[in-house]
Amino acid sequence: MQKLRSRVALTTFSLALLFFTLQYLSSQDQDHRYSLLFSSQTVSDDVLENITTAAQTFVDQPVVAPFKNQFWEVGRRSAQVKKWFGLLKHEAHGSDKVHEVLSNVEEAAVSLFPFIPPSSDGLPLSSLFHLPEKGSKGIVMSVGGPNINIRFAGHLISAIRHVFGCKLPLEITYAGEEDLPIRYREALASLDETGQISFVDMLKVFDDKTLRLKENGWAIKPFSVLASRFEQVLLVDCDSVFLQDPKSLFHQQPYVDNGAYLFHDRLLWQHAFKGRHEWFHDQVKEPSPALNRSLVWTEEYAEECDSGVVVLDKSRPDVFFGVLHTAWQNTYDVREEVTYKITYGDKESWWLGLELTGAAYEFEEHYGSMLGWESRQASEDGKETAEVCSFVIAHADTKGDLLWFNGSLLKNKLKEPDAYDVPDAWVMDGTWRKGATKQDMSCMVDAPSKRLSEEEHHILQRSMGEAMAVDALMKSVVVT
Repeated sequence: MQKLRSRVALTTFSLALLFFTLQYLSSQDQDHRYSLLFSSQTVSDDVLENITTAAQTFVDQPVVAPFKNQFWEVGRRSAQVKKWFGLLKHEAHGSDKVHEVLSNVEEAAVSLFPFIPPSSDGLPLSSLFHLPEKGSKGIVMSVGGPNINIRFAGHLISAIRHVFGCKLPLEITYAGEEDLPIRYREALASLDETGQISFVDMLKVFDDKTLRLKENGWAIKPFSVLASRFEQVLLVDCDSVFLQDPKSLFHQQPYVDNGAYLFHDRLLWQHAFKGRHEWFHDQVKEPSPALNRSLVWTEEYAEECDSGVVVLDKSRPDVFFGVLHTAWQNTYDVREEVTYKITYGDKESWWLGLELTGAAYEFEEHYGSMLGWESRQASEDGKETAEVCSFVIAHADTKGDLLWFNGSLLKNKLKEPDAYDVPDAWVMDGTWRKGATKQDMSCMVDAPSKRLSEEEHHILQRSMGEAMAVDALMKSVVVT
């Protein structure tokens, strides 16, 4: 009983200290609070003491399994560490006391996110935040595992360089030599005459004991973002296909405004996952305006995010801490207990990480569109109905033009590994008719279709020509 009373007293005291710190920051107007992250402020000894005590509470009472009910708590602690970090960072060189308190905050951050790599200066969180080259932008792609993923990566690299002439630097991440052997790295590098391509073995960046990145291809993605030398990251799946120059993603207004731009999944299976939605509403206790616009949140559709493309500005502290939360969700223990059990893969971890840490973000305006082949059929009442069918999900830019789609350039990557065919139509905001299996086409109906423009058709034809050349190269690599 005495231990229980002591624990309750400690928790009450810690909460009071946290409240004091939050009140101090909240007393400033919003613009000034944000400027605290980048400007020097005089921090009183009382505030320093309060931060030290509260940070030590995080260390003494770490987040432990079971994790299902800890997502909100990890977000709350992340937001608090972000505020402390911003308040103290630019004071660290001016006071031994501030430096000591910053070290305590760093320790609290590592207790929350044990995967943060150690640093020689003893400030691992600061080192990770300042890792990127200032003002840098680039494309990050995780590649490895089945040879088909390496093949698709070759298709995408060749399209980026030869179809669009995009010169953004590329980072290819992988999980050890067996995941992406040297012969494949050399083959992929040969597709980039600019020389702006690099390869990062994530097992040399992060301690893989608690991550086990080799065991799941999705999990490596947020860690690839954290490890990237780019401040502004365009994260792409290797089977993504672009209809516009990828660099245009950095100019989309939702990204410019928020520093985090995401894309919607299909509107499917309304009310079919009651437990998932109950969990969402239990863990997200203060939904943002962005989430309140979500049809998954408000109308219980199944899946929110297509994470084949994610655009992030890590120089914004709120985005950086959101990615830390996303990475935590993809650590082995958390993903095996919660993330990959309640939701599908890494998809929902992106918006959840940003949402739960209080970061600004925005989704594309429309839910997933359909790009494919149009057919017309007579309905029972004699009227002609049109539908567009394929195996991919398409996404539009802020002007309503096709931007990218997932699923590769193949007509059906699961069934016909050598069949290329240029789609002829696309449609948005219709009704999805999901194929019975992954080898059956899905269709969209109840909305007017659009024919591909001559330019879009030309881009896909050129991309497929490049892909066929890559296929020949990859076959020679396998033989040797």
